[in-house]
Amino acid sequence: MGIISVEQTNRLFWLGRYSERVYTTLRLYCNSYDAMIDEIVDSYADFCKMVDIPNVYNSKDEFRKKYPFDEENPDSIFSNLNRAYDNAIVLREEIGSEALSYIQLAIYDMNKASVSKAPVIHFQSVIDNLLAFWGIADDKIDSEQTRNIIKTGKRVERIDLYARLGMPQKELQREVHRLTPRIARSGMSYDEEKIRMLNELVETPEIDYYKIVYEVETIS
Repeated sequence: MGIISVEQTNRLFWLGRYSERVYTTLRLYCNSYDAMIDEIVDSYADFCKMVDIPNVYNSKDEFRKKYPFDEENPDSIFSNLNRAYDNAIVLREEIGSEALSYIQLAIYDMNKASVSKAPVIHFQSVIDNLLAFWGIADDKIDSEQTRNIIKTGKRVERIDLYARLGMPQKELQREVHRLTPRIARSGMSYDEEKIRMLNELVETPEIDYYKIVYEVETIS
């Protein structure tokens, strides 16, 4: 592929981040979907706080309809999926048409979910297509550096989200340990001190989740 430009690096990195953001937040939303239908006390405000997005919704029904699908809301799941697609379409030559097609299929399934009475079924197809995208990227992208940049974005986003969600220490340790060699092989410009700090933070008895979010968000 040759030298990867700064613009291409940025797009590959954010392709990894946005695809991971959709994957993790959609899984979390699906896990909460049925509970929200039957609950007496609305919990959507807690959900927004948990994933660190503004609560711009007036009811749980509005949240359930708009959070996944509202393309005018930059924090919606669909908006993040569209950003992943915007990067993927520009990177067609770098990632290949087959990898791109799975992002397109994910958008197709989100559109189906938006008009379905059983959207969770289609949400699962979105998740499956994102998993297929990562699998194809691993198998079909010849450039190791390209793969490493995408996966660096994926790991950065996962660490960010897992820290915001207060995930167990072992989960954060696993992701930081996977990020450390990956970012070193990516050829990206990054702050090595931030990596050292992240590795220290996930080993402390009392996890400072806010500090982890700050360090990973300022890593490059």
